[in-house]
Amino acid sequence: MFMLKVTDQISLKLLGQRDANELYDLVDDSRGNLRQWLPWVDSMIEPEQYGPIISAWLEQFAAEDGFQAGILFNGNLAGMAGFHSVSQANKQTSIGYWLAEPYQGNGIMTEVVRSLLDYAFDEYELHRVEIRCGTGNEKSRAIPERLGFIEEGVLRDAEFLYDHYHDIIVYSMLNEDWKKSRE
Repeated sequence: MFMLKVTDQISLKLLGQRDANELYDLVDDSRGNLRQWLPWVDSMIEPEQYGPIISAWLEQFAAEDGFQAGILFNGNLAGMAGFHSVSQANKQTSIGYWLAEPYQGNGIMTEVVRSLLDYAFDEYELHRVEIRCGTGNEKSRAIPERLGFIEEGVLRDAEFLYDHYHDIIVYSMLNEDWKKSRE
């Protein structure tokens, strides 16, 4: 099973069916916080609903089309991060992530995204990685800004969240920019 060590305290691992209850509990405990920015939170109301999603994530990994991985902090599931589908034709992907409320503000996600960038550029040999997040989601926006992504622009009313549209900001990192930042 895929496991990626990020730091001594942080790692990424593919989830299996046995992780469905733990994932549900993590989302449920942070539901109020997560639903501000994630459109799927309200529809996930029982642990069994994660079974088909976990299967789809495993199929995505097997097809070498990116992956969705659990973030482990000191061995505890703390959130999720990964690549949306990978375009081999364009050599690009986008990173998605969320972290349960008790784990926020500890630099976990910055380290996870840094590791995902290394993976995207070194393992997948991609040219471009995007991060898209709500313009009002300051915590999420801090990650690409901290890591030196370029802000490309705002997509107006690009996502519907329960009862309203909100704007999405697009950030990008190119392989050569990431390599220069690591020198």
